Amino acid sequence: MNLCSDYPKRPCPAAAATRRRNRRNRRNNRRKQRGFNLIELMVVLVILGLLAGLVGPRLLGSVESSKVRTADTQVKMLKGALLTYRLDIGRFPSTSEGLAALMAPPADASEYWNGPYLDDELPLDPWRTPYRYEFPADNLQGYALYSLGADAQPGGEGNNADIGYLPDASEG
Repeated sequence: MNLCSDYPKRPCPAAAATRRRNRRNRRNNRRKQRGFNLIELMVVLVILGLLAGLVGPRLLGSVESSKVRTADTQVKMLKGALLTYRLDIGRFPSTSEGLAALMAPPADASEYWNGPYLDDELPLDPWRTPYRYEFPADNLQGYALYSLGADAQPGGEGNNADIGYLPDASEG
């Protein structure tokens, strides 16, 4: 519906006033919706801080326990490779040959060596330290294959405990 009867010939003042009013209202609305004020941002940051304080420790605890499970799984994988090595060679690698014998043949056993016995390179434990290997050892397996845990020190409890087949049967 046209407010001015002779609209096509000249601009309608009522329509022009309405357009001006609409432009002014849009401009005012843009100013009101420009952003958040400092108090609103501070409230959001406090809420995020509280959430991080509550959820963060739980996540970190589960990360450490998953590292322990990963180390246990890798020790079992290395045990399987050692058993296959023993089937081929007739003995476990010596302490001096170490776990590297799973990847490259020792000088005295290259004739029977049928490796590499691991698909990938020799893994480090989840805390980025090499797995310990000793042969012979005074335990049920006859060899020691273990990780020193999160603290990289012998012994410990919880996440710091040694993981695997320990050298002394009374420890493990």
